[in-house]
Amino acid sequence: MENRTEVTEFILLGLTSDPDLQVPLFITFLIIYIITLVGNLGMVLLILLDSRLHTPMYFFLGNLSLVDFCYSSTVTPMVMAGLLLRDEVISYNVCAVQMFFVTGFATVENYLLASMSYDRYAAVCKPLHYTTTMTANVCACLLTGCYVCGFLNASIYTGDTFSLFFCKSNVIHHFFCDMPAVMFLSCSDRQVNELILVCVASFNIFFALLVILISYTLIFITILKMHSGAGHQKAVSTCASHLTAVSIFYGTLMYMYLQPSSSHSMDTDKISSVFYTMIIPMLNPVVYSLRNKEVKNAIYKILNRFQSTTNFISNNKDSIVEYT
Repeated sequence: MENRTEVTEFILLGLTSDPDLQVPLFITFLIIYIITLVGNLGMVLLILLDSRLHTPMYFFLGNLSLVDFCYSSTVTPMVMAGLLLRDEVISYNVCAVQMFFVTGFATVENYLLASMSYDRYAAVCKPLHYTTTMTANVCACLLTGCYVCGFLNASIYTGDTFSLFFCKSNVIHHFFCDMPAVMFLSCSDRQVNELILVCVASFNIFFALLVILISYTLIFITILKMHSGAGHQKAVSTCASHLTAVSIFYGTLMYMYLQPSSSHSMDTDKISSVFYTMIIPMLNPVVYSLRNKEVKNAIYKILNRFQSTTNFISNNKDSIVEYT
């Protein structure tokens, strides 16, 4: 038997060791996180308040915003705390929990985008049957499937990674507990574990991407068959926001994971992970706000209602004070 000391905590190297960059990075990430929080929770609240947005498309969009907020919250606050307090030690259990939720929410978003593409297919290609196709039960089943697949995948990833024995260095060359960076520290034979993870990840990504590609192929064929210019414009505007979000999400995935191994470096992976874990959750509500007329109309409606209430209180302030 060889003498081995089990790792009980990890040290995250973070984004930079330069003290001059830590405060600017903290301020940058704080601004990004505030925009993410306001944008995503604002989108959820907007969908709840406006009855015109109580449709399958916005049902999925509300859940996408909620997942983006939770996903960002799993990583960003801990990164900011590390930059501000310069305490980058994370316990074994907290590292496992962070990996579980990061992987879970990322996979849920993966399947949510696929479900939203199916919803757009039903809306454009079968508009007369849309209300009978995308019923409340169908939407609930699709959403439940997204969360079940997401956290089942997270359980496989986390269990497979932390079933390994860690007895080497406990220094993680990353700013959060990303699976490849943690697995690299293991002193066990990890070939089987890596094969399992590659197979599971490939299935999740390519199955969802296949659903999206088939849906949009059928959508574009339907659009080309339309004789009405107004129909073309309506169909394109219906899909534009979702297609933009899909392009950003999968474009980043392909950039991160479909490069040759020789092209990878720790610094490049860190920059890509910043975009993946912080920028995309911030961009999604912005994309849907700017490219969707119904969302913009709902925002204007809420703002006008707020302004009208403020004006009413201001104009009747004396009467209210007198009555009180």
